[in-house]
Amino acid sequence: MLSFLVLILAGCGNMTNPPPIGPDATGIWDKYLVWPLSWLIKESALVLGGSYGLGILVATILIRLLVLPLMVKQIKSSKAMQAIQPEMQKIRDKHKNDPQKAQQETMALFQKNNINPLAGCLPMLVQMPILIAFYHAISRTPEIKTHTFLWMSLGEKDPYYILPIIAAVTTYFQSKMMGQAQQNNPQMQMMMIMMPLMILAIGVTLPSALSLYWVYGNIFTIVQTYFLYRDKGNQLSPKEGTAK
Repeated sequence: MLSFLVLILAGCGNMTNPPPIGPDATGIWDKYLVWPLSWLIKESALVLGGSYGLGILVATILIRLLVLPLMVKQIKSSKAMQAIQPEMQKIRDKHKNDPQKAQQETMALFQKNNINPLAGCLPMLVQMPILIAFYHAISRTPEIKTHTFLWMSLGEKDPYYILPIIAAVTTYFQSKMMGQAQQNNPQMQMMMIMMPLMILAIGVTLPSALSLYWVYGNIFTIVQTYFLYRDKGNQLSPKEGTAK
């Protein structure tokens, strides 16, 4: 999924002289995703003294608030996974020489406790089109594309790779926090390494505004996850953490 995202964004990065986006935009993509994002960033920047970097911050917070129910569902599912870790370990130990049987019994355990192991993918699936729409909103809005924020031009690559590195590091910490309930899961451990590398690959090749959006979003998610996980005494039972 992440590889697909990199390929799509890399293809977008080769787009030359994209047409400007405005209120007269047509087509579902431009009218309902790209233009609203462009408008939101511009209006937010207008309120915040003309800073499009801060405008992206406002847009990021609003988007993350919209997908918050999915994030909460993901965390509940993660807590439910944590609750059944001892049973999963028993299955792995019992069928260590028969991976197929171990997988069958693990899936049966998920069904018994109404856990959807793919629930954690929902936020990423939702964010993929948003990230691509962000790229188009930036590239096709001259005011954003040419704006300078801190040391970088939002429409150009970060010349010092500072922001892509910060995006990768915060992605790692976010993944670690979100995956704390599955620390013994090899796939989760691999994802914790692969996701930051993918974000770094995106950040060093595409406009700085995308890395800025990702850093803002990661910080929001880290803070959100901290508050949702901080009460260690109130772990959900598996069926309370259902992710249908």
